[in-house]
Amino acid sequence: MGAVERQTLGPHRMNAPIATRGLSVGYAGQPLIEAVDMELHAGELVALIGVNGGGKSTLLNTLAGLHAPLTGSIELGGHALRTMSASERARHIAVVFTARPQAGLLDVRTIVALGRQPWTGHFGRAGAHDLRQIDDAMKAMDVEGFAARSLQHLSDGEAQRVMIARALAQDTPVMLLDEPMAFLDLVNRVRLLRTLRDLARSRRKAVLLSTHDLQTALDLCDRVLLIHDRRLWAGTTAEARSSGVLQQVFSSEGLRFDPASGSFKPC
Repeated sequence: MGAVERQTLGPHRMNAPIATRGLSVGYAGQPLIEAVDMELHAGELVALIGVNGGGKSTLLNTLAGLHAPLTGSIELGGHALRTMSASERARHIAVVFTARPQAGLLDVRTIVALGRQPWTGHFGRAGAHDLRQIDDAMKAMDVEGFAARSLQHLSDGEAQRVMIARALAQDTPVMLLDEPMAFLDLVNRVRLLRTLRDLARSRRKAVLLSTHDLQTALDLCDRVLLIHDRRLWAGTTAEARSSGVLQQVFSSEGLRFDPASGSFKPC
């Protein structure tokens, strides 16, 4: 199988909420993904896909400033990520992980309110604007009905919606989500992606999520970042469907992409 060509995105880097140049990510000096030049733009929902172990989570953690890059640079709103403090990063990027956090008996509203910490400071004195952001985030993710319940008493899917609501309350230009649909059935995966797509567009956020749900991502996301052979291919979902890259990457995984129907089928 040939290598997937890396595609560089857009000329207007200073307008991108997040952009990379020559970025390589990995562990102990061993790269998982190399030479990444990419941008995420306000108002778009982007899917990060690839085979297991390809580096999706590592790339997300590196973009969030939680893991140091091997080489290259990351810019947030035109500012170098490496020069930013943790609190400054938290005002630019909200991150949602797959695993359910250990939140003890904290109720849902308190957890969502924690998203305001980058703005309210250590003592968390929430003003009227903060309270509106919390209420708005809970409404957007439809978690108002269990505001007083503890996270440990929610289903995995409900808990994931709460953590996304917390990220929304954080009110950042960039949202990074690691497998947010992992615990959801098909109906709720579609519902969640539609909600994220609508939020990206209405609130002018750049939303990047990793997923193994290839078909739903192609149906509902604006663009695709595809990891293969240590490179990153980028394009619109229409370009991904027509370019042959999906067949090239996933045929070894027992999947065949059918351009005529626009869907994956077993080989």
